[in-house]
Amino acid sequence: MDNTLIEVQNLKKYFLRHGFFSKSEYVHAVDDVNLEIKKREIFSVVGESGSGKTTLGRVILRLTEPTFGRIIYDGQDITALSQKDMIKFRKKMQIVFQDPYNSLHPRKLVKDIIGEGLAIHEHLPVDEISEKVREILKKVGLNEDHMFRYPHEFSGGQRQRIAIARALIIKPEFIVLDEPTSALDVSVQANVLELLIDLKKYFDLTYLFITHNLAVVDYISDFVAVMYLGQIVEIGRKDDIFSFPAHPYTYALLSSIPAPDPQRKRSNVIPKGEIPSAINPPRGCRFHTRCLYAKEMCKFEEPQFFNVSGDHIVKCHFPLGKA
Repeated sequence: MDNTLIEVQNLKKYFLRHGFFSKSEYVHAVDDVNLEIKKREIFSVVGESGSGKTTLGRVILRLTEPTFGRIIYDGQDITALSQKDMIKFRKKMQIVFQDPYNSLHPRKLVKDIIGEGLAIHEHLPVDEISEKVREILKKVGLNEDHMFRYPHEFSGGQRQRIAIARALIIKPEFIVLDEPTSALDVSVQANVLELLIDLKKYFDLTYLFITHNLAVVDYISDFVAVMYLGQIVEIGRKDDIFSFPAHPYTYALLSSIPAPDPQRKRSNVIPKGEIPSAINPPRGCRFHTRCLYAKEMCKFEEPQFFNVSGDHIVKCHFPLGKA
């Protein structure tokens, strides 16, 4: 029995940027991405700002239309569906945005923010929607009297719980979590992560978790994809990625995680320079301009995926740990 919920095939998203004094150019936000997300697992996408991970999440949900490629949801190609036919899939797929301050309507009561999905998809009467809102508020650790308040009356952590409740109330199967804790205080982040793990088990959910924080990835993930300049450069089970990173970029990201023991020495590998422009990505391996291990062929020949072991693959001419 196939346990794959989402399969992404050769997915591309290019944005046309119009120049005022120069010619129009394409931003290669997502460039030929392939991945599979298994049911009931937490699949994390990690990378620096500008790597394309947020765009990838939005394209998978078709909040942003792909330029090329296919998105297969539970066996059905949803890229072939019209916007009208996509409506039923909107109920199955939801998103929690990064910033709870801007993702909630400031002039709506919490009961209306959370209940909007039920009004659109279920067409339920007002009293039944209110009852379901009460139930989901309790599930995310809030009280029913919070229904009659506005977003500005809550803390950042409480607002994110409201955003999570909004996503959950229509009982989706799949949720994209776009940096859901990065705008929160560190003390609140752990509570929200624990909540997300508990809700995943209770509602039998599948998560696509987007973040730049590898410590969070280590804590919450089953699978990890490392993204750089629009492309996946390494993918595998979390334990394999963290124990045996094969791509120099992954190794550099992992080396940047602060060690919990100040006496413990950790090698700190800092990539050269900054991430290049997605308008004109480097030829060959896209990471070669910053890679400490790049050789001449890396400048001209694009690497293919190399199987490290099992589900662990890497896109590199000279994977770390290999001859």
